[in-house]
Amino acid sequence: MPERVPDRTPEGDGARATGAVDATHVPAETGRDRLAQAIRKPTRRQLGVAVILAVLGFSAAVQLRSTEAATSYPGMRQEDLVQVLNNLSAAAQRAENDINQLEQAQQSLLSNRDSRSAAIARAREQADALAILAGTVPASGPGIRVTVTDESGQMKIDQLLNALQELRDAGAEAIELNDAVRVVAQTALDDGSAAGETPGRIIVDGQELAQPYVIEAIGNPETLATALGIFGGFLEQVEQVSARAVVERLEDVEIASVREIATAEYATPVEDE
Repeated sequence: MPERVPDRTPEGDGARATGAVDATHVPAETGRDRLAQAIRKPTRRQLGVAVILAVLGFSAAVQLRSTEAATSYPGMRQEDLVQVLNNLSAAAQRAENDINQLEQAQQSLLSNRDSRSAAIARAREQADALAILAGTVPASGPGIRVTVTDESGQMKIDQLLNALQELRDAGAEAIELNDAVRVVAQTALDDGSAAGETPGRIIVDGQELAQPYVIEAIGNPETLATALGIFGGFLEQVEQVSARAVVERLEDVEIASVREIATAEYATPVEDE
């Protein structure tokens, strides 16, 4: 029977041996393990690095797209480039046509507005001129004043009618007698004989005029004065009846008397076809 050999390994050595055996069985920490641990429990430094990397990645993607867009035309065929150029030219032409149409519309609106304004202005001018000729509004302007003194009482309506006709022929635009009677196309002169009275008075539109007879007319002063002084005209006729007439050329003649608009009883305006 063999002799048993006693275990001479000290207790401490056995412990060290056991520990050594255990250490050889502990698995080493790999890079994947460290990455997983960083993902599960990231540190503040790791978070900052991640943000920086994300920003850099976004910038790189934008730069890449810009580069691709910038380099797309050089890589195209000549036919494609011509087509692109034609499309751009057509779009530019359409835009220019739209601009021209808008400008024409604007000019049309402005022209119509100006035309309406001009038409209204002309209508107002014509209305004012007709109102002055019809005697429905007061008037003022350059003209003459004729003052007739008839001490002998020989002046008749014939001389006055001749004066009014000469002034109208000379272009008088408004005429007034004795600051009271506005002379218009319908003005009627009477000497009183129509009512069976003694002739010799001067009655204009039903109103008898007293001396001195004052005739005021608006128009060119020189033309009006010359018309009254022609050979055989009003001034000469006044002298023939021993009356005296004084003609004044004035820069401003005020005619205040007016006439009411007479309503036409028979005549009606003809509409333009």
